[in-house]
Order: sequence, then structure tokens, then C-alpha cells
Amino acid sequence: MRATQDLLFNYQHIIAELTLVTGSKGVFDVRVDGESLYSKAETGRHAEDGEVLALFADLVGPEVPLYDS
Repeated sequence: MRATQDLLFNYQHIIAELTLVTGSKGVFDVRVDGESLYSKAETGRHAEDGEVLALFADLVGPEVPLYDS
């Protein structure tokens, strides 16, 4: 859930939709526009705090600022 909170807090101004899909056996995958951003199955571990947020920030690039609340 931390990854969801991080993404929505910091990028709520550009995220039109965020869907959480449950899976079996501890599945944790993050996809953006159908492309894999993070996969627990591929890494063999849960994402560390801030890891998914950093990957998303790299994906959108430095020209997209964090949400200014």
C-alpha cells in the first residue's frame, strides 16, 4: 500500500486512474500503460520504501514536477 500512497500523493495531478488488482501468492506488480514498472516475481522481493516512486519518477522524467499541495 505504501507504493500506492506515494504515487497518489506525489503524482495525483497526472494519474487519471490507479487500479489495484489482487492476486495469489503475494503477487505485486506495478504496470503503467500496460508496461511493467516493477514486478515482485521478477525481482524475487517486495519493493523497498520509495522504490516504486523512484521508478515512476524516472519514467515520467524530470519535466513532470511533484504535486504541490
